[in-house]
Amino acid sequence: MQTTPEHAYPDHWEADVVLRDGATARIRPITTEDADRLVSFYEQVSDESKYYRFFAPYPRLSAKDVHRFTHHDYVDRVGLAVTVGGEFIATVRYDRIDSRGRPASAPADEAEVAFLVQDAHQGRGVASALLEHIAAVARERGVRRFAAEVLPANTKMIKVFRDAGYTQKRSFEDGSVHLTLDLEPTAESLAVQRAREQRAEARSVQRLLAPGSVVVVGTGRSIGGVGRAVLRNLIGSGYTGRTYAVNRSFPPDQRDVDGVPAFRSVAEIAAETDEGVDLAVVAVPAEHVPDVVADCGENGVRGLIVVSAGYAESGPEGRDRQRDLVRQARSYGMRIIGPNSFGIISTAEAVRLNASLAPHSPAPGRIGLFTQSGAIGMALLSGLHRRGAGLSTFISSGNRADVSGNDFLQYWYEDPETDVVLLYLESIGNPRKFTRLARRTAAVKPVVVVKGARHSGSEPPGHAVPVTRIPDAAVGALLRQAGVLRVDTVTELVDAGLLLAGQPLPAGPRIAILGNSESLGLLTYDACLTEGLRPLPPLDLTTDATPADFGAALTRALADDGCDAVVVTAIPWVGDDGDLRAGDAEVLAAALSEAAASAPAKPVTVVHVELGGLSSALAALQPRATGRPTGPGGTVGAPEAVHRPASDNERSTPPISGATAATADPGRQVPAAGALAPTTHESVIDGSGPPAPERRIPTYPAAERAVRALSQAVSYARWRRDAAEPGKVPAYDDIDESGAAAQIHDLLGDAEDAPAATLPAAEAHRLLARYGIEVRGALAAPGPDEAVAAAEELGYPVALKTTAPHLRHRPDLGGVRLDLANETQLRQAYGELTALLGKPVELQPVVQAMAPRGVDTVVRAVIDPAVGAVLSFGLAGAASELLGDTSHRLVPVTDRDAAELIRAIRTAPLLFGWRGSAPVDTAALEQLLLRVSRLVDDHPEVVGISLEPVVVAQHGLSVLGASVRLAPPAAFTDLGPRRLPSY
Repeated sequence: MQTTPEHAYPDHWEADVVLRDGATARIRPITTEDADRLVSFYEQVSDESKYYRFFAPYPRLSAKDVHRFTHHDYVDRVGLAVTVGGEFIATVRYDRIDSRGRPASAPADEAEVAFLVQDAHQGRGVASALLEHIAAVARERGVRRFAAEVLPANTKMIKVFRDAGYTQKRSFEDGSVHLTLDLEPTAESLAVQRAREQRAEARSVQRLLAPGSVVVVGTGRSIGGVGRAVLRNLIGSGYTGRTYAVNRSFPPDQRDVDGVPAFRSVAEIAAETDEGVDLAVVAVPAEHVPDVVADCGENGVRGLIVVSAGYAESGPEGRDRQRDLVRQARSYGMRIIGPNSFGIISTAEAVRLNASLAPHSPAPGRIGLFTQSGAIGMALLSGLHRRGAGLSTFISSGNRADVSGNDFLQYWYEDPETDVVLLYLESIGNPRKFTRLARRTAAVKPVVVVKGARHSGSEPPGHAVPVTRIPDAAVGALLRQAGVLRVDTVTELVDAGLLLAGQPLPAGPRIAILGNSESLGLLTYDACLTEGLRPLPPLDLTTDATPADFGAALTRALADDGCDAVVVTAIPWVGDDGDLRAGDAEVLAAALSEAAASAPAKPVTVVHVELGGLSSALAALQPRATGRPTGPGGTVGAPEAVHRPASDNERSTPPISGATAATADPGRQVPAAGALAPTTHESVIDGSGPPAPERRIPTYPAAERAVRALSQAVSYARWRRDAAEPGKVPAYDDIDESGAAAQIHDLLGDAEDAPAATLPAAEAHRLLARYGIEVRGALAAPGPDEAVAAAEELGYPVALKTTAPHLRHRPDLGGVRLDLANETQLRQAYGELTALLGKPVELQPVVQAMAPRGVDTVVRAVIDPAVGAVLSFGLAGAASELLGDTSHRLVPVTDRDAAELIRAIRTAPLLFGWRGSAPVDTAALEQLLLRVSRLVDDHPEVVGISLEPVVVAQHGLSVLGASVRLAPPAAFTDLGPRRLPSY
């Protein structure tokens, strides 16, 4: 594209967005080549809309107008357009002005803004999306305020400005409304933006899952082939909408395939039936897909499922083909599942859609299942069906070129038919957005994830994603922070899903065990201890126990206030005639189901050995509901289980205080995860919602599997309770944010491509001090005399240590000498150090005043390109590093997060008085973590901080070493205006 030579075309302003109705559109800068598009666009705008734009009749644009509206410098004059199918449907423009409203250049920081949307596209959220993007562009160019003149009758445009969430002023002047918007993002503007994003993306998924009509493009003329299989499955599912088959090779006289109307193109369907098509399943060779996409797009198809292979999974050429596919589909406003997809299923009675390669639809149920692998998806469908579980929806995303797990989290968040979300992920395209959406969804229903391709370098072919530098253990910790239940295998995924979909959430970790096998009870008891649960002594009913005995024992256990959940263990029992009774599984299933339904709502699981019929019998039963919320998802589980505070003895380390130390004020509030739940779910928590779903008791062939699933439910219930009590990001009176910003600017300069650099020690210490983080000083000691002089200045006792990169923080190599009380000891230590490790110029020794004795810890913060800012904590030393005993949280960290961060490591007892040692000042440590988090959150140029060691004493702490890295801030995909990812 040609532009004025002094300013290059800003291609990073281009973005695909999802509009309110779920369709896509493209936003891009207007260029000099857009003159004809602009004229055509303007001709399709009504006279009324033109009048609102220009405050006078303005039937057509003059040549001067066209030139003015297509020539921009992309700094003081900027125009953006929204396009569908390559044609304009809306435009926005800003012109920088001075305080008197006259044209101006920087440093003037105000601009006049004006919108124009074609009447046919008003009401689709076009102007709102444009406002987000033009505001981001303006901020990038130094514009801080927008001014707009709007006629009072133009209520739609006034509403766009009013509802945006920006700080604004309004006045009525000379017959028009004068609006001034402060473009600095606010909590309200961000909330508005994300609410619109959720509605739009959920709607785009709904269009795919509930189409009124489906066409299978690539239906074979003879039996066999992928297209014919999809058509057969679609018919077999009892799909309630219209179905069509398309193959360009059909003879002109062929009118149907398997009773389905047959056509040679989508255009032919539109011409002969005068009916549109909502969803197309594309099953043609990759080289023919572009023609199919064009045929679909030009005839109003809303979405595509591309089962065709030959894309990014096949290599660089296929990756280019995949990018072209997404670009082409989005240009028509269509979204894509795939390519290389297995298909989608919706069991909703009003739809009954099986547009997949699965030969049988699953039974209706409360589980939503998303998988990036067709093979894994097929295995999960089979496993869930075998164990009697039903699904609300199933999606196989294939290469996930467009529609991803994030989109389905947006949909499932408020889907009343889904109580539990199960995800098999091989990559996460936008981890920041995923954790945000997962946390919001987990506040109302469980989200369980198993992640394949966890190790570096093993990303699956076809998935182009940001590369994360943090270890997989850190990714797991961040998922747990978001309330996600991460499991290791697809078997555990099914195990956890069955329990969470069919049983209420446990109020705590106290587990009752009962059954007719003492040995199986002991195995279950041991498994509970391994998973951190608190098992009660197993109740052995003996092998003489009958189904009635099981039912009575279960009723008593559930009624016990000291029990939070029950594991029933069962083996074949001995009948009156002395024979083993494995065939009475149906009777036992009925007894257990009746007892569970009539007792207080607590989770029940069954472990069975050689009682295969028990699983199918329990799955087949339809137990009566208890009249109270029982499911943990859409019905949110037992309210007492969610809201009852955890007892102290549930924790392996000291309880977390919700308050910060006296130095912190209750500053920025972080919303409770539970507060984000839609009102439709909140009504069920207080008992005013719809009736509870029927409960199914899950069965497991091994005690370890049942207990593992139960421990996941306990963890999730605890997270829900904690999330209901919001943490805070404290405000500090002694933080010098503006001074830190000025120092960072002086150090980095204005270069946008400057490499990351480690600050000199003095600058690093000065920057940290602006946030109340004092680093104990150290003086260089290039020789023994200088070491003695430094010690006299600091005061004895002192420490002598090397700072050479290969020896730093490695006391195990002998590079540190502590508690040197006088000159003699210092000189002796200096001589030993240089004799052992090398010359002073190599060792770079320093002298430092001794800190009070305590526990050595490490605090780090890093900006990861995929997930953003991450704060980490662990104990110092080779053992902790070797074991990977480090905890992680996303920034900004709340007071609750800081407390959990300290307690999450396995070696945390060393901080709290292990084996009679004195507890250290963890409150001071929490404050340090909060201050580091604030520094990184306030200044994205700070890409790395390492405080090592941090010696935490009984009273206070000492930071003995610190390094800080700066770099120009990275652009994160979850910040700024809404946009679809492009890989």
